[in-house]
Amino acid sequence: MRALSDFRWPSQYIFSSILCSVGGLLFGMDTSIIGPVTVMDRYIADFGTASATVHGLIISSILIPAAISSFFAGRVADAVGRPKGISIGGLIFGIGAALESGAVHLAMFVVGRVIEGIGEGIFLGNLVVYICEIAPPRRRGPLTSGPQLLNTVGLVVGFFTCYGSRNMDSSLAWRLPFALLAALSFLFAAASLVWLPESPRWLLLRRREAEASRAWDVLGVRSADREKADQGDERAVTVAANSTDSADHLSPTVIPPSVPIKEKSSLLDAFAPDVRARTMLGVFVLGMQQMSGIDGILYYAPLLFERAGLTSSSVSFLASGVSAIVIFSVTIPALIWADKWGRRQSTICGGLGLSAIMFLMGGLYAGNAVHDSYGAGRWVIIVSIYLFAVVFCISWAVGIKIYVAESQPQRTRASATSLAHGSNWITNFLVALTTPILLDRSSYGAYFLFGGCTLLTAVVCLIWMPETKGKSLDEIEVAFTRKAPGTRTLFMSARSLFKGR
Repeated sequence: MRALSDFRWPSQYIFSSILCSVGGLLFGMDTSIIGPVTVMDRYIADFGTASATVHGLIISSILIPAAISSFFAGRVADAVGRPKGISIGGLIFGIGAALESGAVHLAMFVVGRVIEGIGEGIFLGNLVVYICEIAPPRRRGPLTSGPQLLNTVGLVVGFFTCYGSRNMDSSLAWRLPFALLAALSFLFAAASLVWLPESPRWLLLRRREAEASRAWDVLGVRSADREKADQGDERAVTVAANSTDSADHLSPTVIPPSVPIKEKSSLLDAFAPDVRARTMLGVFVLGMQQMSGIDGILYYAPLLFERAGLTSSSVSFLASGVSAIVIFSVTIPALIWADKWGRRQSTICGGLGLSAIMFLMGGLYAGNAVHDSYGAGRWVIIVSIYLFAVVFCISWAVGIKIYVAESQPQRTRASATSLAHGSNWITNFLVALTTPILLDRSSYGAYFLFGGCTLLTAVVCLIWMPETKGKSLDEIEVAFTRKAPGTRTLFMSARSLFKGR
């Protein structure tokens, strides 16, 4: 029998990544709680019936504060460190959830959502950044997918918490889910502060090499992976080429150690000439991730199932919970194979699949083929909602957020990721606000809008998005620099053509 010491336990960076991913669970719980809560009988009895516009504003009131705070999440994490930044965000989020749970009027409830949004923007924008910095390149894909997996767990927990509490004959029916969310948030904030080791790459930026080396040892990262990471973090990789040079002649040049490293970064650094293109692409794809309509489906799942013919409140709630289980189930293989599918392939193919499903649902509603009590149209809609969630979770939910974080060098990763998450929050706000309004005024408009956005994103990524799967930071630098001259050459050729030269 093998001795206990012969067994190899998972490295600390895996445990740290799992703990960090719990922030995704909090986000998923809030997403799945707010929609069902606002249609509960006890909630309506306490706060009254809201119009479609007010309903959208209540649900989306968390998102603009989250967008604003996410713009500065990178600065917070750069100033105090990744674990402290995550902990601060979790604490603020928990305070907001506690206010929602104890709300005595609608204004207090909305204030709680605003405070919740501030914390959510701070910690959520730093989760993938932190995991990306502590994980070796060979493990980066699956581990940085952890927050998304826990997000789907949160969706399941949130939906079924509401399903179980909805029949309580008191305001506890809608207060209990937020009370549970607040308790978990406070635990997450405390655990992050106590047990998450500091990012070695953050320490390297502050010239604390000895502490960084000890942090790598604590995390259990192998020397080969550590050296590869250090090369990408300590020195920016540049590519020397004239605008007339062919991409085949490009070669990476490492800046010598004598060049000083900036210890502080700003949002403007994300628009430096060498990273500007990837920053803009990251802002675009993470914003368009929400314009796919996924949170419209998650926030308003009970409403969508009711419109498709599941008129019973309990049945529509149960169908929403089942959709959360489906999302969770398909996210597991998506996480396992994250580094096999690739970021570019999953984004393009996923975008085409999502747009096809949205166009199908919009076409059925536009053709008046969906009826409450008869016909196959309503069942096609119900199946399509589930299928949309499946395709999103195995493609856009995993690949895009990983791509945004790993495409940036260390000096701009936090700031550029914060900008991209800010874009995500803003478009999330627009989707959450307008979805009930669009559904109220048109049975098919929202589906065609979201389908068009996903199709546009697939085309843009087909042209401009290089693959970053499994690449070190210097290899990613070369990939982007190779891509840029071709784009400039294409633009110049088109301009010359229109000028008749």
